[in-house]
Amino acid sequence: MDYRFGKQYRLLKTDEFSSVFALRRQKSRDWLQILRAPNTLGHARLGLVVGKKAAKRANKRNYMKRCIREWFRLNRHRLPAEDIIVRVRAPFGRTQQAAVWQVLETVLLASGRPAP
Repeated sequence: MDYRFGKQYRLLKTDEFSSVFALRRQKSRDWLQILRAPNTLGHARLGLVVGKKAAKRANKRNYMKRCIREWFRLNRHRLPAEDIIVRVRAPFGRTQQAAVWQVLETVLLASGRPAP
């Protein structure tokens, strides 16, 4: 199984983000807000928003992005063909990583859709 996180699995352009924000299909949990929109590509794509409001230090923001990307990389084969934006609402660190992964698991995989 290929676990790389290539460009085809990322939301890169402003228009791609805007189309997901326009649909406003979202779920909010303790640390994360997750927005979703179906796509026609046959695989999931991920976009991340981690603002300075969530964490002032760049190294903390980068850690949160790495953590979410890693979960996506390991689980993207189980996700439906959707564009997903994960917005970090509150900072989290190494001690909360497992809980954040559990939130992602619950919201993205156990949302009433069968896994492919």
